[in-house]
Amino acid sequence: MSLPVTNLDDRKFQDLVDEAKRLIPTFCPEWTNHNVSDPGVALIELFAWMTEMSIYRLNQVPDVFYTRMLNLLGFDRFPAKSARVPLTFWLTSTQAQNVEVPKGTSVQTSGNTAEARIFTTLDDLTIEQPEIVAALTSTGENSYQTVWDDLRLGLAPVTCFTSTPLTPGDAFYVGFSESMAGNVVRLDVTANVEGIGVVPDNPPLVWEIWQGEGWVPATIPTGLVGDVRADTTGGLNRNGSVMLLIPSQHEPMTLGGDRAYWLRARLLPSTPTRPPYTASPQLLGIDAVSLGGTAMGEHSTLVLRETLGVSDGKPGQELRLAHRPVLARTADERLEVTLDDGTVVDWEEVDNFMRSGPNDRHYVIDSTTGQVHFGPQIRYPDGSTRRHGAIPPERARIVMTQYRAGGGSAGNVGSNTLTTMRTTIPYISGVTNLVPATGGVDAESVENAKLRGPMSIRTGSRAVTASDYERLAAEADPGVGRVRCLPPSEPGAPIRLMVVPKLEKPSATLNLDDFALSDSIISRVSNYLDERRILGSTVEIGTPFYQGVTVAVLAYAKPGRPHTLVRERIQDMLYRYLDPLTGGPDGQGWPFDSALNAATVYQLAETVEGVDRVDEVLFFEYDLRNHERIGFGKEVVRLGDDSLFLSANHQVVVR
Repeated sequence: MSLPVTNLDDRKFQDLVDEAKRLIPTFCPEWTNHNVSDPGVALIELFAWMTEMSIYRLNQVPDVFYTRMLNLLGFDRFPAKSARVPLTFWLTSTQAQNVEVPKGTSVQTSGNTAEARIFTTLDDLTIEQPEIVAALTSTGENSYQTVWDDLRLGLAPVTCFTSTPLTPGDAFYVGFSESMAGNVVRLDVTANVEGIGVVPDNPPLVWEIWQGEGWVPATIPTGLVGDVRADTTGGLNRNGSVMLLIPSQHEPMTLGGDRAYWLRARLLPSTPTRPPYTASPQLLGIDAVSLGGTAMGEHSTLVLRETLGVSDGKPGQELRLAHRPVLARTADERLEVTLDDGTVVDWEEVDNFMRSGPNDRHYVIDSTTGQVHFGPQIRYPDGSTRRHGAIPPERARIVMTQYRAGGGSAGNVGSNTLTTMRTTIPYISGVTNLVPATGGVDAESVENAKLRGPMSIRTGSRAVTASDYERLAAEADPGVGRVRCLPPSEPGAPIRLMVVPKLEKPSATLNLDDFALSDSIISRVSNYLDERRILGSTVEIGTPFYQGVTVAVLAYAKPGRPHTLVRERIQDMLYRYLDPLTGGPDGQGWPFDSALNAATVYQLAETVEGVDRVDEVLFFEYDLRNHERIGFGKEVVRLGDDSLFLSANHQVVVR
């Protein structure tokens, strides 16, 4: 069976002749004899025959030749991007000394049903036992009361939230002597059963740590961790423990005269599904232990000190790395050239050799193919030659100190799948990923490069119009989901670029923090646009304003249909329809500037399986931070030109 041949141009000899004859009246109206005997027609047939031969040869061009031609024009395919996920390492037991998990520790999926996916940690992790040195209660930003002696010595019960009546924003603080960044901390609580009125599995509390610029959530794992529930206190209302995943930044601050690394439990406003405390919980004692630690892992394999070969001393040398695709290099990942006398020289990676002089130790790596290029020698019109980049001396040994290979959508594995350690670490019993891995993107296909290449070349890769900025920002990082560009509000003002990150979470679980832009995305987009923007223009990169909205629906089910199932289907439809990335009428994300109209939701809800009719639809603006409705119900909610909807807490009643 022969391989399929791409038909780049399907025109035949007669098609070319007929097309040329049709153009004669337009370009040469005085030419009236179109018979075969006419010399002009004979020339048309001659060139048509030659063109058909060229088309035939063009159809034999392989994809690699096509992409190389694009490379000559300065166009490169997008490399693969690796998925990332926090990896939680568990201690065998409480250890008195610190336990180190070194950077580059490898873990993998079990590989029982598919090829194993290997992840590698990006930073060193230190797991240390916490020491509580302070405790406070607070009724406001500048009102703190020290209660550590009462807890430490058992002098009296400590009321966590002291306002009368209880006010959202009241907080109970625990101070540690050292940073607990990345640790899994278990707070062991001795409590009085006083914090009545709440749902034990959904108390109006949020745990937060100070990370230097603000308070950020410390995550409580949902459900079970192993065979242990993450929160057994029922909202600090009974003896038990709370397991918390401390974020990677935990900075000290002085509160109430005590300088410590703070963790706090803050009181939240009540909601229909989260009733408030009628009385504050009271604590008799509190202790903390570290059960493990969390480090960021990347879908990659770390390769150490790979020898690429020996230099032949000639310009334009090409060597190849053994593993590919190659991920973006870090400061530790570089090329070393060892000379005959043993001298080791570091070389610098550049994007291209355009600005490289004959003595610049530069090299270029093709991330997709793994090829390492050294500078060429080019002849100019006056006959002179110039080297663009230095050449490693003959017999010099070329070594890559380290690099990471991997990436692709295969790394977007589910939660609790990375459970096998490839190396043994003392006092570490196991590892898992409590959340799914996200961000893995395959390298760009040749087919997509064929479509994108001519478009990019025609526009010159320059940011001039708003659509140029949007297209280039999307090219800058595969983690960009959507982009909206707004022109300057006045002459000299910056161009506003609003970026929505790409997310893989279900629509119903999205929250405001998920749409925060990482420093890496901002840096890549900023650097990419900086090389392509018009001189004198400035770009301001941020996020859209996410307008919280909750929908209240009254619907009637068809006879015999379970009301619970119909309600869940309507809620799923609402979350999908209002999704900033995949919602909207065309499934490409909710449109900017587009209002939300009750008539449309009526129609969509009535198409849900099991719905007989819909009697009422109302929209409420929603505070995404405090999780509460704002104002009265509406039938239309409008957006500004810099806004998107983010829905939450839909209320569906089915009768």
